Amino acid sequence: MDFSNILQGIATVITGLLAGSMLFFSFVMAPLIFIKLEIREAGKFVRAVFPWYYLVVIALSGLGGIALVAIAPLNASLLFLVTISAIYCRQSLMPSINDHRDRSNSGEEVANKIFNKLHRRSEIINGLQLLATMAVLLHISFVNFN
Repeated sequence: MDFSNILQGIATVITGLLAGSMLFFSFVMAPLIFIKLEIREAGKFVRAVFPWYYLVVIALSGLGGIALVAIAPLNASLLFLVTISAIYCRQSLMPSINDHRDRSNSGEEVANKIFNKLHRRSEIINGLQLLATMAVLLHISFVNFN
């Protein structure tokens, strides 16, 4: 077994963990939070969980990208885009969403429109991150980089 096979195996495991984490949060955790909790408690819980979610995405996509740099630079680039966009979401977009939600809850009509726009942006980014991650996972799972 050569080094590229080892890197491919490591990248496959890491990217699989990333995809699984993203799918679980998006299609299991998030819906359950809003089904099982009152809206205010759900909002508090989501605010507490999202920074950790983004840290997981940042760490796994960054590590996956590093593992792929030498054997699949395009795939590595996609994972690095996921990393960069997750940093943006965690450090900039999420705080802005939270701020506008708070202002909307205080009765600011304009804040609610901005909240909806920012929330939609976060959904689109998350969807694109998931698509990129799944594309990388499928590619590295079925291509031999020797």
